[in-house]
Amino acid sequence: MTKAFALDATPDWGKTTVHKSLAKITLNVFPGGFNWPSFVAQAKGFFAANGLGITLQPTPNSVTQMTGLSRDEFQIAMTAVDNIVAYVEGQGEAPIGAQPEFIAFMGSDSGFLSLVAQRQVKDWRDLQGKTLSVDARTTGYAFVLFEMLRRNGLADGDYKIVRAGGMTQRWEALRAQKQDATLLSTPFDLLAEAHGLHRLARATDVIGPYQGNVAAAKRSWVAAHAGEVIGFIRAYAAAIQWLYDPGNRDEAVRILMESLPHMTTELAQRSYEQLLDPARGFFRQARIDANGLKTVLDLRSRYAEPRRLLADPAKYYDPAYYEDALGK
Repeated sequence: MTKAFALDATPDWGKTTVHKSLAKITLNVFPGGFNWPSFVAQAKGFFAANGLGITLQPTPNSVTQMTGLSRDEFQIAMTAVDNIVAYVEGQGEAPIGAQPEFIAFMGSDSGFLSLVAQRQVKDWRDLQGKTLSVDARTTGYAFVLFEMLRRNGLADGDYKIVRAGGMTQRWEALRAQKQDATLLSTPFDLLAEAHGLHRLARATDVIGPYQGNVAAAKRSWVAAHAGEVIGFIRAYAAAIQWLYDPGNRDEAVRILMESLPHMTTELAQRSYEQLLDPARGFFRQARIDANGLKTVLDLRSRYAEPRRLLADPAKYYDPAYYEDALGK
């Protein structure tokens, strides 16, 4: 069985050495194994080869992250695209108003989301009257959770929702039995299973294609730093390609363990199987999943307040930089 440990919510990523000739960029992220392409792009020199000196900065939750982006506390955020949609539309939880400057410019993955519950929860019906946790009720992956519950016969009012923070905080609260279920990404879902908790379902098995994490920034910053944005996309896509090469598996696992010091070898190997699954893993070439983005807009149209129909992806994603970076 995987050894018990808590993934550090504030890993010491800020000591990245940046050569003076490289463009200095702070990349704000949620801690976790889904940062693997960024870890690889640093360790293998893909960022540096594209003229970038990247410092990773962890965030505890989406409110903190989106507030920081609005205040120019960092340049790029790896975040759920739903967060970008929410704040462009003025539906975000942070009291910063509408943020039409926010824009995604690159995809990464589906979010690797699974609904994980306490061991006594064996079926969807067992969630009746139970307490489930989210990062923020109006952003992030909350609407994925609501839709998964709806499609399995549970309506609003059949369960209680509480805010518990980002992935690390939700995993720790679930482990402490403060809630009955939550959505977790890899490797937190694997940790939960190792502790005897029950994976009810993977999100994409229930709701279909979903665009999870993206790289996002302010439109004005992106326009003024097109070269850096294009270089970032190329470096990130190269890292994903490198990760998918089975000949790099051992080194990839080593990089993950060095980047997340509490990661065990067993958990890193299991994370590789999930995060680099040919059908479910990181999106090849760091593409945005158009169908997945449509799902995000459909869910926000259904659940967000005030209600409005969202159908124009161009408000939230600018493909021009990706096309310039990779020619497709």
